[in-house]
Amino acid sequence: MKSVHIKDFKVSEKINISTTKTTWNLEASKAELKDKLKNTRKELGKLQDTLYAHGKYAVLVCLQGIDTAGKDSLIREVFKDFNARGVVVHSFKTPTSLEKRHDYLWRHYIALPERGKFGVFNRTHYENVLVTRVHPNYILGENLPDVTNLDAINDEFWDKRFQQINDFEKTIHENGTIIFKFFLNLSKDEQKHRQLRRLDKPEKNWKFSPGDLDERELWDEYQKCYEEAINRTSKANAPWYVIPADDKNTARVLVAEIMLQELKKYKDIKEPELDDAIKAKISEYRQRLMND
Repeated sequence: MKSVHIKDFKVSEKINISTTKTTWNLEASKAELKDKLKNTRKELGKLQDTLYAHGKYAVLVCLQGIDTAGKDSLIREVFKDFNARGVVVHSFKTPTSLEKRHDYLWRHYIALPERGKFGVFNRTHYENVLVTRVHPNYILGENLPDVTNLDAINDEFWDKRFQQINDFEKTIHENGTIIFKFFLNLSKDEQKHRQLRRLDKPEKNWKFSPGDLDERELWDEYQKCYEEAINRTSKANAPWYVIPADDKNTARVLVAEIMLQELKKYKDIKEPELDDAIKAKISEYRQRLMND
């Protein structure tokens, strides 16, 4: 199997979505990919245990992608060997009435992982520069004081919102959150195949909504918005990784491997040592237990 090189996926200069790969050949069979993922996620699970004991970092994993890109199944498979208490998944839907009474980042801020844990955002704060950009009328529902009509949702408005997102990520990074942002890059043909499968398989029907087809018709507009969002917010403290997503098994391996390789760079993440006074009496404590 080919090695995974982070530089192939990390966005360090401007990208063009239309020319980025949606497939990636790791020269491995389906069984080999599953074995690789199994081994990698076990290492990640052990690392999370150490992260928890260390208690100084949190990890935020942001997953974005067009409908059917494979976010749900990726979360299920990549985090399968984590301690259940060590990872919390949040799936952000249409904002509730309570959430609309706060700024758009509020519901994401209160869902951030605590130190020692992984937090996974299934769809993220980027929906606020993606879906709302394709459908700017949604912004009017936020009840912003200076936005009373669609004319106010202009380039200056989006510039400000991108800056707010960059500031948000910079702040949480500086306070101990390690950020991974993955864009699952799916081809339009593969999305068509997956949507047809939802219709053809009764057990998949529940996932289908007629609205999905309406959104598909806006494919080019969404791709343009994804491209700009990624280019304007891929920073050293919160980089984007564009993951070829036409093959789910490959995408899962890539995401898991990138996280593992990056987290291993944090050499200070290790279990704390016992206090010297306690360590000096280990034999005494052991004897007390033996005599119990």
